Amino acid sequence: MKKVSVLISNTNTCDVMRLCLQNLKKIKKEEYPELEVIVVDTSSRDDSVSMVEKEFSWVNVIVAPNNGLAASLNIALKLATGDYILYLGTDGFPKEGTIKGLVDYFENIDNSKVGAATVKLLTRDGRQDMDGHRGLITPWTAFTHFTKLELVFPKSKLFSGYFLTYKDLNKEHEIDACITHFLFVRKGVQDQVGSWDEDFVVYGEDIDMCYRIKELGWKIMYLPQFLAEHWKGVSVGRRITSDVKTSNAGITLKGVDYTKGELRVQMRILSTGAMKIFYDKHLRKKYPFFITCVVMFVIKFMTILRIKAQEITNKKMGIK
Repeated sequence: MKKVSVLISNTNTCDVMRLCLQNLKKIKKEEYPELEVIVVDTSSRDDSVSMVEKEFSWVNVIVAPNNGLAASLNIALKLATGDYILYLGTDGFPKEGTIKGLVDYFENIDNSKVGAATVKLLTRDGRQDMDGHRGLITPWTAFTHFTKLELVFPKSKLFSGYFLTYKDLNKEHEIDACITHFLFVRKGVQDQVGSWDEDFVVYGEDIDMCYRIKELGWKIMYLPQFLAEHWKGVSVGRRITSDVKTSNAGITLKGVDYTKGELRVQMRILSTGAMKIFYDKHLRKKYPFFITCVVMFVIKFMTILRIKAQEITNKKMGIK
């Protein structure tokens, strides 16, 4: 039986991580014993570390400064000993048969060109999380996404390239990218691609990793025959319910202390900042100067809009 290393980054999500690890414990006990779980806790201000140490002694928990998601995943990656890597959010819950099914799929000789995969991700209310089913990011696909043209023409290959909604979501097929919260990778492919790019602090690291995997000639597959839940937004404190809470104490990110309100604004800045990093790294040389100027202007404009919108939301909700 091949070993699977499950790598998790955590910041202030003690409640949901307990549920995540309980699910993995059940999988390890009843279905797939060759499961290695590594949690990198990025200076949580709640009881995350003590909870893991007390309730899940078989989990390897590492405490590290919060230098972003990519940085924490790189720490976990150095410790991983599995034949396969499963990057999982603390709000990610593989369903019964998913991990074993993925290993069996990858071990099939017919799938030897598949370097990574994701599954059908379902939000807590049962809807499909389309962030796990992404196309190649280009100025055109970004334009059709942000102008909502993809919603008007969801079955058009020309207009729905961002989430690839023109494809049959009930059948397996190749995609360009998926979300970090459920990314299954061959260890050999990960070694070939290298570490996560730490210039991406929170957003964009998954698109960058998938882009690099495909550049090396490996396929990334969407496999809807396997399922996982993604309680979208919990890991960054945007979805709070009575049974799943995150710390209200704020966090320290890259050596800077943020209150909860300040962090939400910073997340908005990082979201558009990731767009610029990705464009500069992978696309700038592929497009004429005029297109680049337009892209940079739009990113700057979106940043301003997102900051203002979050400040208004914070004020309405009384978040400081």
